[in-house]
Amino acid sequence: MEAELVNLEDKIGQLAQLCRELRDENRGLRQKLLLTQQQNQGLLAKVEGSKERVAAILAKLPEDQNE
Repeated sequence: MEAELVNLEDKIGQLAQLCRELRDENRGLRQKLLLTQQQNQGLLAKVEGSKERVAAILAKLPEDQNE
């Protein structure tokens, strides 16, 4: 009976350690996700700015007279 309790105590300790590790990993992944989302928003803003600049340049070009 004593050996079973010690074994159970060891397993509970391992489970608690695994939970701590997974919590830490989850925290790190959430931080990476937030950073990635912020970078994505920045890139989308750059793409939109580029689209606007290209549209402005195209609007300044003379129309093709051969049509």
